[in-house]
Amino acid sequence: MNIGVLGGTFDPIHKGHLIIAEEARARLNLTEVLFVPAGLPWLRMDSPISAAEHRVQMVRLAIGNKPYFRLSTTEVERAGPSYTVDTIAELKGQFGAKGELFFILGWDSLAELPRWREPERLIKLCRLAAVPRVGYPKPDLKALEAAIPGSANRVILLDTPLIDISASVIRQRVARGLSIGRLVPGPVARYIREQGLYTTRP
Repeated sequence: MNIGVLGGTFDPIHKGHLIIAEEARARLNLTEVLFVPAGLPWLRMDSPISAAEHRVQMVRLAIGNKPYFRLSTTEVERAGPSYTVDTIAELKGQFGAKGELFFILGWDSLAELPRWREPERLIKLCRLAAVPRVGYPKPDLKALEAAIPGSANRVILLDTPLIDISASVIRQRVARGLSIGRLVPGPVARYIREQGLYTTRP
């Protein structure tokens, strides 16, 4: 059983996230994709993010009608900074030997992998499925291998989809009173409006 894991702040979740998850599911023959909202992402601890309850609910609304997408609150339930290696280890414990995990990330994040916590352990726990990111070059797997021996054989580079949707742009549009209907699922747009999210900050 192949399980995809898509983490992020999801502030808010948008259609690009869903397209990426669907593409990875099809290309990697995944049984399901877990959406894992971040608790306190260590790389963004200096940046304000919405309360976990809002981000979790937006994910729940976005994936509600997709039987092969599932919400995991592993990170928001864990105290302290969120590290991918801890999340993957916890999920690995849940699925055991019956499930192989594929952590879905952007080309830009893959290039930063040597800075992550325990990258050597992470690549032993899961495969990495890297998707394109607008404005970022294809990762140099030779350089990554030099920094983290064994990593090249654990990475799958996908060439699609190339998504040009940004959560920060969505927040800016809401703050300016502009429509986000083309960028997020309808239930998410309604939730943002009803909760008054993003009206005072980009």
